[in-house]
Amino acid sequence: MFTLAIVGRPNVGKSRLVNRLAGRHAAIVHDTPGVTRDWQTMDVEFDGLAFRLIDTAGFEEAAPGTLTQRMTEQTIAAIAEADALLFIIDARDGVTAGDEIIAQTLRRSGKPVIFAANKCEGRTSLEDVYSLGFGDPIRLSAEHAIGMGELSEALEEHIPRAAPPTEDELAAEADEEIGFTEEDETYDWRDKPLRLALVGRPNVGKSSLFNLLLGQERSLTGPEAGLTRDSITAPWALEGREVLLHDTAGLRKKARVAGEVLEEMSVASTLSAIRFADCVIVMIDATQPFEKQDLQIADLIAREGRAIVFAMNKWDLVTDKAGAISRFSEKRDRLLPQVVGAPLVAVSAKTGDGIERLQAATVAADAAWNKRIGTSTLNRFLEEALHRHATPAVSGRRVRIRYMTQAKARPPTFLLFGNQLDHLPEAYLRYLQNNLREAFELKGTPLRFLVRNTKNPYAPK
Repeated sequence: MFTLAIVGRPNVGKSRLVNRLAGRHAAIVHDTPGVTRDWQTMDVEFDGLAFRLIDTAGFEEAAPGTLTQRMTEQTIAAIAEADALLFIIDARDGVTAGDEIIAQTLRRSGKPVIFAANKCEGRTSLEDVYSLGFGDPIRLSAEHAIGMGELSEALEEHIPRAAPPTEDELAAEADEEIGFTEEDETYDWRDKPLRLALVGRPNVGKSSLFNLLLGQERSLTGPEAGLTRDSITAPWALEGREVLLHDTAGLRKKARVAGEVLEEMSVASTLSAIRFADCVIVMIDATQPFEKQDLQIADLIAREGRAIVFAMNKWDLVTDKAGAISRFSEKRDRLLPQVVGAPLVAVSAKTGDGIERLQAATVAADAAWNKRIGTSTLNRFLEEALHRHATPAVSGRRVRIRYMTQAKARPPTFLLFGNQLDHLPEAYLRYLQNNLREAFELKGTPLRFLVRNTKNPYAPK
């Protein structure tokens, strides 16, 4: 797919233009310079043009090793990935020394350059822009959607327009909108991409693992906490299956986020990635395991109904490794009964230790999340479970579970039929959950129950 990178100094409106082209809030936008730190890709369709868009960090000269310099290196990597470049300047500022440095870099790249001046809401003089060597700029206002037609015409010189949809494609789209799906016994959930998110507290190694899995320095890393601000998505492959891998911003405590607009935006971006995901890898610092914030993050993922895998990162820094995994597992089951037995893998994003085990655990958790169990098999299980541990009595009458069936997968949800099921204690549902996990290899996924009370034919109407 044709790839277009948007390049420019910090705070010239690159991310706002990205959102305008994408037709959604795909990137965090704020008046603070340097909000975007990693380059982010997304497939968009703008005015009939389908292409891959890259939002880049601001391009600035800085001392080697600094965060600003590392951000610039990320932008240079994005320029190398792109087929064409959209160079944005701030019309209010005019041409600056920073713009001239970027222009030199873009010319050296040899890539086609589309030149645009953003923030042209009022009468703005652009007499000095011709010194950059890219001719007459497109006058834009990403905030007010000014100049979008001219930008579309400039893009069309490089990107072919998408063919109009066929009648079959229109019919399929209409079916999807009304929620109609044709039952297909041959449907396999593995045919769809696995949406996998890396989530955790700040500075637990999410971006380091993200880069390790991709095999490239795709996301900024460093000793500074909170480097990642926006959720970054990159294509990957796991056991031959397409994966959309998400690196997310660290989830801080609410008290530290409240009132901080950028922090709140970052948290919202991470929460959106969790809701979008099929499976979530919870990154935990193995030297400080299962702190309160870790537990809250895992509980949030379970309540969202996503498959979950625990990656105990920084394993290379653990001094007492003997029996550590057993201790971690016991602590997980005691503090997080809603995800008892979820895969827990010791890894080191620094050395690469444990990565193959983590990949295998992710595949298993996703399989559990998608698993369907036949009704006859479930009722044989239920009969044995009731025989081992009978349901309790309420007001002298025993709660009766007559039969069960699986209502849906993703996550596995089971429907119980019987009498007085509204009074079934949480402890008994937990008993059924744990036995289901053991009997049907459902570790790594939340399990949900719905109840339906059988109508009493002798009850007064």
